[in-house]
Amino acid sequence: MPQTIINLSTRGAGIYEFTDQAAHFVARTGMEEGLLTVFVRHTSCSLLIQENADPDVKRDLDQFFKRLVPHSDDPSMRWIVHTAEGPDDMPAHIKAALTQVSIGIPVGEGRLMLGTWQGLYLFEHRDRPHRREIVLHLGG
Repeated sequence: MPQTIINLSTRGAGIYEFTDQAAHFVARTGMEEGLLTVFVRHTSCSLLIQENADPDVKRDLDQFFKRLVPHSDDPSMRWIVHTAEGPDDMPAHIKAALTQVSIGIPVGEGRLMLGTWQGLYLFEHRDRPHRREIVLHLGG
């Protein structure tokens, strides 16, 4: 079963598309049908399948999560104990726990079976740039 790792560099908090890299991996395998498992190897970012047509969707999602889970220096977050890595760290773990670190995508006719407006994204929850590893595993 084919497997690879995508290294994705982020510029800080935000939503980063990697649909093309996943699609190219699937195409290179030559497999016609299967299930692509996508897994991110970190605890302070997550994965999304989301609309890829209107960039306002990414902006609104990012803003929603910032309001839902503000930094630990926000007065509403005084209860947080884990602050050693900065005020964005524990909120990043919470956001990752609320979303997902693994996604399964069906493969048919040698391509990802995503909908017309769907894209595959890394959702970075930390403020500073990171290098993230995403595992792609295709089972047939």
